[in-house]
Amino acid sequence: MTGTADAELNGRRGAFTWGQGGLEAEFTTASDGTLRLVRLGAGEPVRPESALPLVELTAFGHGSAWSGPRFTGSALGARLSYRARRSGRRGDQEWLTVELHDPDTGLTAFVELTSPGGLPVLRSRVRLRNDGPQPLVVQSVTSLLLGGLPAPDALDVRRARNDWLAECRWYGEPLRETVADINVGAHQHDSRAALVLAGRGSWPTDGHLAMGALTERGSGRTWLWQIESPAGWRWDLGESGGGTFLALNGPTDAEHQWRVRLAPGEEFTTVPGVLALGAGFDEAVGALTAYRRAVRRPHPDHTALPVVFNDYMNTLMGDPTSEKLFPLIDAAARAGAEYFCVDAGWYDDSEDGDWWDTVGAWLPSARRFPDGGVRAVLDRIRERGMVPGLWLEPEVVGVRSPVAAALPPAAFFQRDGVRLTEQGRHQLDLRHPAARAHLDKAVDRIVGDWGVGYLKLDYNIVIDPGTLAPGDLAPGAGLLGHAHAYLDWLSEVLDRHPHLVIENCASGGMRMDGATLAVTQLQSTSDQQDPLRYPPIAAAAPTAVPPEQGAVWAYPQPGFDDDLIAFTLGGALLGRIHLSGHLDRMSQRQLGLVRDAVTTYKSIRPDLARAVPFWPLGLPGWTDEWLALGMRSCDDRTSYLTVWRRGGERELRLPVGHLAGREVRAEILHPSPASGAAAGSAVWDGGGLRVSLPHTPAVVLVRLVADPPRRA
Repeated sequence: MTGTADAELNGRRGAFTWGQGGLEAEFTTASDGTLRLVRLGAGEPVRPESALPLVELTAFGHGSAWSGPRFTGSALGARLSYRARRSGRRGDQEWLTVELHDPDTGLTAFVELTSPGGLPVLRSRVRLRNDGPQPLVVQSVTSLLLGGLPAPDALDVRRARNDWLAECRWYGEPLRETVADINVGAHQHDSRAALVLAGRGSWPTDGHLAMGALTERGSGRTWLWQIESPAGWRWDLGESGGGTFLALNGPTDAEHQWRVRLAPGEEFTTVPGVLALGAGFDEAVGALTAYRRAVRRPHPDHTALPVVFNDYMNTLMGDPTSEKLFPLIDAAARAGAEYFCVDAGWYDDSEDGDWWDTVGAWLPSARRFPDGGVRAVLDRIRERGMVPGLWLEPEVVGVRSPVAAALPPAAFFQRDGVRLTEQGRHQLDLRHPAARAHLDKAVDRIVGDWGVGYLKLDYNIVIDPGTLAPGDLAPGAGLLGHAHAYLDWLSEVLDRHPHLVIENCASGGMRMDGATLAVTQLQSTSDQQDPLRYPPIAAAAPTAVPPEQGAVWAYPQPGFDDDLIAFTLGGALLGRIHLSGHLDRMSQRQLGLVRDAVTTYKSIRPDLARAVPFWPLGLPGWTDEWLALGMRSCDDRTSYLTVWRRGGERELRLPVGHLAGREVRAEILHPSPASGAAAGSAVWDGGGLRVSLPHTPAVVLVRLVADPPRRA
C-alpha cells in the first residue's frame, strides 16, 4: 500500500485531479471553503453552480441551511470545509481520502473514495468522527453526493421493482416527469421535487433493488449505481443549479428510524455507495459486474461453478425423508449434478409437518431419517460423487423452539424491553455473543462434524424497523448493527471452513444487496415456481448479480413435454443452474434431456465466470413475448445468447451491436438436435441474429463466435 500526503499531490490545494486509467475525477474548492466534485469520467467540468459539497448530513439542532431541494443545503454540509487529503494504491485499487471539518461542532468527515484499476467505477463512503466537546446525534449522511449531471430534461431514470416471485423488474421514465420544471416567474428556484426511493425493513431489496440508473437521451451515456447496504437505504434525484444531483444514502431517520449518537471521539462509517459509468446501460452494467467481482471475497466456487441440485422447488417442498431422497440423489447424480442440497424440513420431527415456529436447534429429525439418520443421506450424496448441502435459516428461532427459552433475552430483537415476534418467530441479534455462539455451534457441527460442504441460508421474516438493544439510539441503528454483525459472522464461518459454499436466500431475492453479495458465493434470484414466468427474472438478474453467482431454478418434471423440459432448463444456462424436479420419476429419455442441458452448461461455464451481460432487446418486461439475455466473453470473440419465446410472431431479429460487421458463426447449443424439442433456427445476418422458434413456449441458447476484427 502506498500513500501520498496532501502537499505532494499535483495542482493547487483548491483544485486537483485523482483517479486511474478507467476513471478520473476533478475537484475544486468553492468560495465557501467546501470541496466540490466538478468532473467525473469523460466530459467537461460542470458549471460551478451545479456542483455540490461532497457530503450532506443532518443532525439534531442542525437542519437545512436554506429552503432548497432535499440533500442540497444542510447546515452541517455547508460548513464542512476542506482541510486535507491523502491518496495511494491498495492492490489494484486507487484510493483517496478527503478530510473535511466543521469548526462549529468539531465534526470531521473523511470521504473515502476507491476505484478499481481500469474500471469506470467510483466507490464512496463517509467516516464521521466527533472531534468536538459535545455529543452529536446524526440523522442522515450521504455516502455519495454528486451534482452537475445533465439537466432533468435530458435524462431518463431507471429503477427495478423487486417483489417476492417477481424480482428485477426494471422500468423507466423521463426524469422530468417527477422533477418539475419551475424556473419561471419571479422565484427562479430549483424544484423541491425529487425522485426518492428507499428500502424498507430487514429485507433490504424488498420492493426495489438498491440500484438505479440515469441515461442521457441521445448519447446513451449512463450513470448506474448501487447502495451496498444490508439494511435500509435511500437514493434521491433532484435539480440543482440547472443540473441534476444524485444522493446515495444508507438508512436515515426519516425512512428507517435510524440515528446514531456520536460522543466526543466516537466514529461512524456509512455503507458504501457505488457509481459505474458507461457509454450505454449495458456497458455500465458490465463495469459494475467487473467491480462486483473485484471487491467480493475470493472463493474457488466463483471459477468452478458446480451444478447444484436442490430438492425443494416443485419437488419435495420442505418434506424430505430418506425414502424420498435416496432415489432423487441417484437421479441427480446421473443428470450430472455436483452438489446436492437437502432443503427445508430435515430437522422436523413433528407428525403433521408443522415446523415453522419450532426451528432454531438445527438438529436432524429421527422420524424422517429412521435408518442411519441424516448422516446416511449425506453419505449417499457423497457416494454418488456429489458434495452434500443443507438448508438453514440461522437468524430465526421459533416461539415453540427450546432455543427461545435457552438463550438470554438480549440475544433477540426487542423493542421497549419486549422480545419481538414475527410470524411465530423471534429474530436473533448477531451482535450478542450468545447468539453467535449458538450459531457457531450449529454450523461447526453441520459442516465440521457432518461434512456438509454447502449451506443455503434463508431468511423468511421481515422485522420493521429493527431492534433497540442497549446502546441503540433507534431501531434502524440496531437493525444496521445486526446486519453488519451477520456479515461478519458469515466471514468468520468461511474463515473456519474455506471450502464451504454459501447461498444467500431471503424468500428468493429479497436480500439481493451488494454487501451480502460480496461475502456469499451464490444468490437466490427467486422463489418463482412457474417456468413460464421465470424468464424475465432470469434475463434481468445479471443487473443485480454476476452470472456465476445468480442461482436460477431449473425444475423439469416428468409430466412436461419435451418442449417444456427444454424451456425450463434453457432459462438457467446463462446463470448458475439450480436443478430441481422429480428426476427420479423421469424416463431415461427425459433424464437424458436434463443431462444434455447440464453437459452444455459445463462446457460454457468457464466463459460465464468472466463474461458480462448484454440485452439485445433491452431489459425484459414482465409480460414480454420475446426475451433475450446475452453474455459477452472477455476476449470479445465468443458471446452467448439465450432467447425465449412465450408468444408473438415466430421469427425475430436481435441486434448484437458489439459483433456488427464481423464474420460470425452461430451455433445452437440448447436444445440439442437429438433432444426431440421443436426445431428452431438461429442465423447471423451481418449485424444481428435472426431467430425462428415455431412453437411456444420455446428457448434457444446460441453461441456466437466472431472472427477477429479486420485491421485497417
